[in-house]
Amino acid sequence: MGIKWRRWALPAAALALALPAATGCESTPGARPKPSGAPATSVAGVPSTPVARVCAKPAAGPAKAPAGAVTVDPAVAGDLAAKTRSSPPNTTFWLRPGKHRLEPDRYAQVTPKEGDSYLGAPGAVLDGRKTNQYAFSGTARNVTIRYLTVQGFVAPQNEGVVNHDSADGWVIEHATIRNNSGAGLMAGARQQVRASCLRDNGQYGMNAYKATGRISDLVVEGNEIVGNNTGDWERRRKGCGCTGGVKFWAVNGADVRGNWVHDNRGTGLWADTNNNDFLIENNVLEANDGAALIYETSYNAVIRKNTIRRNNWVEGRKEADRGDNFPYATVYLSESGGEPRIRARTDKIEIYRNVLENNWSGITLWENADRFCNSPANTSSGDCTLLVKNTHRCAQPAIARAPLYADCRWKTQRVDIHGNRFVLDESVVKCTEKCDRMAVLANYGTYPDWSPYQGERVADAITQKQHNRWHDNVYVGPWEFVAYDPSRILDSGQWQSTPYRQDAGSTFRARDGG
Repeated sequence: MGIKWRRWALPAAALALALPAATGCESTPGARPKPSGAPATSVAGVPSTPVARVCAKPAAGPAKAPAGAVTVDPAVAGDLAAKTRSSPPNTTFWLRPGKHRLEPDRYAQVTPKEGDSYLGAPGAVLDGRKTNQYAFSGTARNVTIRYLTVQGFVAPQNEGVVNHDSADGWVIEHATIRNNSGAGLMAGARQQVRASCLRDNGQYGMNAYKATGRISDLVVEGNEIVGNNTGDWERRRKGCGCTGGVKFWAVNGADVRGNWVHDNRGTGLWADTNNNDFLIENNVLEANDGAALIYETSYNAVIRKNTIRRNNWVEGRKEADRGDNFPYATVYLSESGGEPRIRARTDKIEIYRNVLENNWSGITLWENADRFCNSPANTSSGDCTLLVKNTHRCAQPAIARAPLYADCRWKTQRVDIHGNRFVLDESVVKCTEKCDRMAVLANYGTYPDWSPYQGERVADAITQKQHNRWHDNVYVGPWEFVAYDPSRILDSGQWQSTPYRQDAGSTFRARDGG
């Protein structure tokens, strides 16, 4: 579940920026990066301005009830839940303008029937008044929610307000889900979330998690996802790995496109544990406190044509100020790679035609040698790789030989990084070191004592043998490179030379000042 940059837990995110001179960084304490205009550089087809400015001016719903719809009265507490209970499946409900309330019980949520649709009139709000835990729950399939604002619900940690039970086939469109505890929204199979505002929720904008079964064919398109994790959960539960704009768990097939993911406290988009077949394209990911994107213990993805700027200033700087030399990156691949044996639209992780501008560092490919199926160091406890169904098979003596030696590890492999533009102006990021890294590395394997991956085996593999390749990129600014382990800091010539031979065909140009 939680991410680990080392064998030990990732420290919690800080609220304020402590900027001692030892790191060469300077800024205003507590400052957050502000969204900028168009980037100074661009790649054809990559959005330079946010493509989903949804929250400031949400689309208005129908001013009159559609023919055959059941009208819901905001003056009657619990009217929506009561009329849902008394109506047959496939009913359309039209919520009049005004603030709608549920009964004053924490479990007074609406439980839709299959095929129900909920339409909000202009100004229609469903308000939990910090009393109700959930807005919409149950297992009914193919429910639609449009043009409705959902706010003020108090879901517990890791639970969600809308589609609380991760039912399948829901469509959430032109909705505003804001100022709730927990996750604003959960997800089920074939769910579509489009043109919606997921804002200022306590833990996640959306938590794509299903307790039983896997989520498949998820679409997240054209949304604004902003300001989530107001509860600052990484500080409250150190190393929980339980925050961000959107978190994906064991999703098989997702299209994440055209979203504006910004100013979240923590990571923007985080795919964690046995996700597969992701297409992440044409998004603007900016000014998130942590990484713009984490892809962790997962498989097969295309990450293309995204604008990624001003991310990781808070969390990257915090670790640098602590003296940590790990290359904390704005795009972080942890034990994730391409796997031809797992069906997907690609058999690689391909990262191309993106613009990364003025983030705290660039792309890090990492593999924890101690993290594998059945290892006590595996933070996704109980989960095995998608290649091994029975966790207990990953034990001595079988794990020491083929096929389990390879298949019990989540491997950072077959990563192809090309055609991107990496821009760094240290006067914008306000740093002079540790914010300028590209990296491919692993730790020295030590744990557990029966591990077949001890020593430098994994570091050798990720650096030399697992087909991880940068090429044909453009670098502007004072970039450095890390290979094998955090102590090996290289210039571009060393990075391109034997034994690493990275970034063939790439260009490097320094740029001074602003």
